This record gives sequence, structure tokens and C-alpha cells, in this order.
Amino acid sequence: MAGNRRTAAAIFVILLIFAGGVWISGRLTVRGGGFLAGRAVAILPIEGIITSERRVLANLESLRHNGAVRAFVLEIRSPGGTVGASQAIYHELLKLRDDEDRPVVAWMGDIAASGGYYVALASDSVFALPGTITGSIGVIMEFPNARELLRKVGVGWEVVKSGEHKDLASPARPLSEADREILEGVVLDAYEQFVEAVALNRPLTWDEIVPLADGRIFTGAQASELRLIDGTGTLQEAVDVAGRMAGLGEGPRTIRPRRRRLSLLDIVLGVGDTNLGRLLGWAAELPGPTPRLLYEWR
Repeated sequence: MAGNRRTAAAIFVILLIFAGGVWISGRLTVRGGGFLAGRAVAILPIEGIITSERRVLANLESLRHNGAVRAFVLEIRSPGGTVGASQAIYHELLKLRDDEDRPVVAWMGDIAASGGYYVALASDSVFALPGTITGSIGVIMEFPNARELLRKVGVGWEVVKSGEHKDLASPARPLSEADREILEGVVLDAYEQFVEAVALNRPLTWDEIVPLADGRIFTGAQASELRLIDGTGTLQEAVDVAGRMAGLGEGPRTIRPRRRRLSLLDIVLGVGDTNLGRLLGWAAELPGPTPRLLYEWR
């Protein structure tokens, strides 16, 4: 009798352990990670104006350390942004592409221009929709000149500086010829870095790129004809390409970074993926007193 009870208890414990294992496996599968979830293609979104690399690189890092991920698809929907942030993302993606045996495919949505196109270059293959707006290979620097406004309202602007160009691009005075020459040199250098990135990653020579790199935009279909990208197709077709490259076949399972949970304050203030959030992001991009180099389609 006692033996039967022990046997029943042992069976109950085994069933409980089995049920727990099934539950954990299911949770891992739903969350898109873990050794029981199976191999997958990770989709890394790069959206909106690129003003900081932090969120994209944090998402990349989490996906990079997921053992289930066998390939990456960059889902780019961006008009570009600052030169520094765009280059930071580009260089981390280059490391991913060149240092690991996991393919990286870029797909461009409704817009992936300037810095959006720049980050796409750090992939094994680049695809877009036929009507995607892309290109805009170039650099822009903007800053206000408020000299006349200050004069009209009777506001003076005193400057004490250590050198002639320390107040370069001050809103209180016009550019001198020497100032303009310095700024044009900076813009040209950043422009040449962009052209070099295209030359390193696309089957085009420097001389073939320069006529296309005057800031003009292209549709995805035009960019494909010009060899700026590899072809046109949907996001799912880009995922299928990545799946085949990784040996997963077509229609592979996909995972995405976890979305940051919105707090009550986020909802009240309207930040995140809301109209007000987008408006605040746009407002942050208005020209300020300090000039910034931009890989951005204006």
C-alpha cells in the first residue's frame, strides 16, 4: 500500500515537472527566444529621424545574443538624421555583417533616404519597395541667422572668444568668407565619407557614384536599376531571402526586439508612436543655435 502511494507520488512529480517544462517552452516560444524556440530571422526596426543610436544598438545587442537568431533583417523607415548617429549604427552593423556567420539583409519601407540609406549599406543585400523613396546621398548643415531680428528688438550680443572662429555659425552675425570655407570643408569631408561607404558596399566605382550623389532622391525601382540596391520586394520577401541565406528556407520564423512598455506618463504626454510623439521628434530637429551635420532628406 505504501509502495503504491510512493509510486503515485513519483508519477505526480514527473507529470508536474513535464507540465512545467511544456509551460516554460511555450513561454520561450511566444517571447521569441531560448534554445527551445527554434531558429529564426530577427527583424531590427530602424524608424524615424535618426538622432541617437542608443535604442537601435540596444535592440541589436539583445538580438545578437539570442542563440535562436540565424539571420537579421533591417526594417528601415527613416529619412536619415545626424551624421554621427547614422555612422554609429552603420559601423555596428558592419561588425555584425563581417565578424559573424549570420547574414544581414536590409529592407527599406516607404522612405529610407540619406542616413536611412547609409545604414542599409552595412548589409549583405539591400531591398526596397518599387516606390520607396531612397537615395539623397549628401550632407546638409543648417543654422539660423537672427542678426536682423535681434537688431529690430534691440537685443545686443556680446562675445568673448579665444580665437577667430570660436563663435563659428553664431546666430548673431553673418558668416565670413573664412567661416564659410571652414564649414564647406567639414560638409565636403562628411560627404566624401558617405560616397566612400557607397563605393565600399555597392558594385559601383567612385566616378559612377558621384553623379548620383548630389542629394537627389530615387524610387526603389530606379535605385535597383542604378545598382544602389539589389532589388525590389516586400518585407516578407526580404525575410525569405535572409532565411535562404541562413539555411532556414522560405517563410522562416521571425522575432523582433521587445517593445518598451509605455508608462501612464508616456500616454498622458503622448510620446512614443503617437502623433504628438512624432511632432515632438520633428520639433527637436528644427535648426538650433549649434549647427549639426545631417545625412537627412529635407
